[in-house]
Formats: sequence, C-alpha cells, structure tokens
Amino acid sequence: MDLLTLAFVQRALIAAALVGISSPTIGTYIVQRKLSLLGDGLGHVAIAGVGLALMTGTAPLPWAVAICVVGAVLIETLRQKGRATGDIGLAVLFYGGLAAGGLMASVAGQGAGGLSSYLFGSLNTVSVSDLVVVAVLSIVIVVIAVGLSPQLFAVCADEGFAKTLGLPVRLYNYLIVVLAAVTVTTAMRTVGLLLVSALMVIPVAAAQNVFHGFWKGLWGAMAIGLVASVGGYLASIVASLSPGAMIVLITIGFFVISWPIAALLHRRTGLREGQP
Repeated sequence: MDLLTLAFVQRALIAAALVGISSPTIGTYIVQRKLSLLGDGLGHVAIAGVGLALMTGTAPLPWAVAICVVGAVLIETLRQKGRATGDIGLAVLFYGGLAAGGLMASVAGQGAGGLSSYLFGSLNTVSVSDLVVVAVLSIVIVVIAVGLSPQLFAVCADEGFAKTLGLPVRLYNYLIVVLAAVTVTTAMRTVGLLLVSALMVIPVAAAQNVFHGFWKGLWGAMAIGLVASVGGYLASIVASLSPGAMIVLITIGFFVISWPIAALLHRRTGLREGQP
C-alpha cells in the first residue's frame, strides 16, 4: 500500500503498536485488582489536564500526566485509608475531571471541539515529538510492569499474603495506579481518553479466556492489544473511519471470538483427561 510510505502513517502505526502493547500490560494488574473501570475514571480526570493546557496555551500531555497521576494517587490513598470506597472515588474522577476539563476548555474559547481529538484519539496527527514521548512512556510502563511482575501479581492477588512475604504492599499499590495513569495519558492520542480503558481491559479479558496462567495471559493480552491496535488503524485508513473506534471494536471482536475458542479448548482438555 502506498499509504504505508507516508510519514504520518508510519508514525501512527508505531504509536498504535506501542500503546497496544503497553496498555494491556498494566491492564493485567488492574483487572486482577477488580478495578476494570479505573481506566475510565483516570481518562476523565485527564480531561481536566487537557482543559488546563488549552486554557494556558501549553502542551497538553505534561498537564494530563501530572493531573492524572495526582488523581490516581488520591483515589488510592482514599482506598487505603478507608475514607471512601473505590466506587465513590471513581465517581469523583468521572464527574469532577470531565466537568473541570469542559469548563476550562470553554474558558479557553474552544469548548468541546478543542477536547475532541483527545477524547476520541487522533492518530493521524501524531508528531515526531508526540511519538518520542509515547515511546519513552510505553517502554517505561512495559519494563516496570514486566520486570516487577512477581511482586505486582502477588500484591494484586492477595495483599495479606504479600505482606507476610515482606513486600511493600502500599508502595506497589501506588505504583500500579501511577502506571495506569501514565498509560491512560499515553493513549489519549491513539484511542482517546474515553476509549482507553477498553484497550487496557478487554485484551486482558480475552487472553484470560484462552490462556491459563499469569505469564501466558500477560503475553497473550499484549499480543491481542498489538494486533488490534495495528490492525484497527490499518482498517481505519482503508475505510476512512475513526482509528480509535476501529481499534476498540476489533479488540471487542477478539473478546467475542475468545469465548468459542475457550469452550473448544476446555472441551478438548476434558476429552483428553477422560481418555484411559
């Protein structure tokens, strides 16, 4: 395809691949902690950072990262101290972040239109500097999430047992939500802040349907995220459709397909175990 020779398409493909790999990586721990909607809450609070950047005329990504990390740390602090349930904290992130971002965008004179490319992604407008930031943050996310996987999995699976092992449970819990916040803001130029949670959660759910064991599930989720992101973007430029929406729909397609595959694998395993 001649389109693949275009510089903006190449940048978009690389960005999509990086986010497709990194999002399910940290999403594995989010799902394990039963906080699948955390990405949505963080996506909404990141809107406040984008609105602040529009109001001050500065780059959106640094503000979005900073405010999203603060929001993530706040909700985790409230959860650990028992001053608010996870659901209440997520609701505060949802409505507070969305309202603040919309208000500041209005003050900047841009309204909802100024936020749209960050809400739903804008892969075709990824610049070289955007790509560098996405690459650095994605590599940091994957290296930490994979390098500390035994500790992070232990904390997510059973905090009490992790404490008996001498692990700094509180520190690792903060690390997980901070990485989730960085993941959300990294993906805002690809699938957008309103859809990023799908890329963090659905590949993980699909992989868990098919693969057994933490490591197989982790690598499977990363592979699904990669294929869905790259394939979704390629399909979007051929069909002239929204890249972010197409990526998420293909991700959901993988999840739907994983059901019959899981049933077939379960049946074969059962027949094998029933053989003399």
